[in-house]
Amino acid sequence: MDIEQIKSAIPHRYPFLLVDRIIEVSEDFTRAVGIKAVSGNEPFFQGHFPQKAIMPGVLIIEALAQTGAAALMSNPAYKGKMGLLAGVDGFRFRRPVVPGDVLRLEVTLEKMRGPLGKIKGRATVAGQLVAEGEIIFALVSAS
Repeated sequence: MDIEQIKSAIPHRYPFLLVDRIIEVSEDFTRAVGIKAVSGNEPFFQGHFPQKAIMPGVLIIEALAQTGAAALMSNPAYKGKMGLLAGVDGFRFRRPVVPGDVLRLEVTLEKMRGPLGKIKGRATVAGQLVAEGEIIFALVSAS
């Protein structure tokens, strides 16, 4: 999925659209891999932290959630829905993400029960684990 396809699947826009490309989506829409090229021009680096720029962990979680949402919302069964963050479990951060890094965002749908679901997310940079954990979401009407 290119950026325009991502924007048609989820409502996020600059500066809060945190996925540049989706490079894999499984046929059953339960697994996806996204890419985020982290630039020194990101607005959050102005305050986090100006002398040593580090991408906030919550934005890594958001990038994983957006990757999962873009894949899931591509499923025709969820037309007219959008995902809302309902919780996070067990997230661990292994190393900082800095300007110049390319985040690989891997998500797998673990469970779906009614409007609630859970994805497992992993973020890596150059093959090194950056963050991992579970994201709980709720599907609601997009209108």
